[in-house]
Amino acid sequence: MSPVPFPYKLVATDLDGTLLRGDDTVSERTREALVAATAAGAAHIIVTGRAVPWTRRVLDDLDYKGIAVCGQGAQVYDAGAHRLLTSVTLDRQLAALALSKLEAEVGPLALAASRDGVDGEVLFGPGYQVQGGLPALYLEDTAAVWSAPLNKLYIQHPTLDDDALVQVARQTVGSLVDIVMAGPGIVEILPLGLTKATGLSLAARRLGVKAAETIAFGDMPNDIPMFGWAAHGVAMANAHPELKAVADEVTASNQEDGIAVVLERLLSAA
Repeated sequence: MSPVPFPYKLVATDLDGTLLRGDDTVSERTREALVAATAAGAAHIIVTGRAVPWTRRVLDDLDYKGIAVCGQGAQVYDAGAHRLLTSVTLDRQLAALALSKLEAEVGPLALAASRDGVDGEVLFGPGYQVQGGLPALYLEDTAAVWSAPLNKLYIQHPTLDDDALVQVARQTVGSLVDIVMAGPGIVEILPLGLTKATGLSLAARRLGVKAAETIAFGDMPNDIPMFGWAAHGVAMANAHPELKAVADEVTASNQEDGIAVVLERLLSAA
């Protein structure tokens, strides 16, 4: 009997908590599995909540030359050419209104923002805890946040945990903006209707690949729309319960080469 071909033409992977281990590296086993999948005819695309400036170092380390979806779907980035193909910005007037309404409900929030562009800075104000030691510029006066186009805002509350903050934010301003949890301590305000699936569908169209030909890997609630778009969604063992609830399967953790575990199984059957 002839072997079964590799069943997917596109492998979409989140970065933090999924492709990356805790030290921001990709294991050799996972690298080899992705190389084997691409040799079998599948494209690999990174789909991350990080904006391009926070993603480029990882892409360069992987020698990644393809298209990446960054900024929660806002940016489709050509890593080989180092240029943005598409970029969606947050309506700053609408975002300021949403922030004002939310603070009227829960009290003052610590704020950070991601500026648009390949070299867009991440700005953070008093009280905001930047996660993972990623580069960011401190602003004493957060009014400067609004002076240039933004992809998104980050918010933190002094007492509410991430799940509670997301819940109250969606109830309060969910008709104005989208609210997502992208990781521990990372709650984001995005343009209404923007998701990872938005950017992934645009990138897949450029590659000539359909949703039915896509397998996606992720770990946080912001990956739920991507799982809804792809034919098969794989949650990591370390994933948030909300993502596990909608996943087609759960693999090993990011520390235990969960992506490689699934790809190796698929490759061995091909």
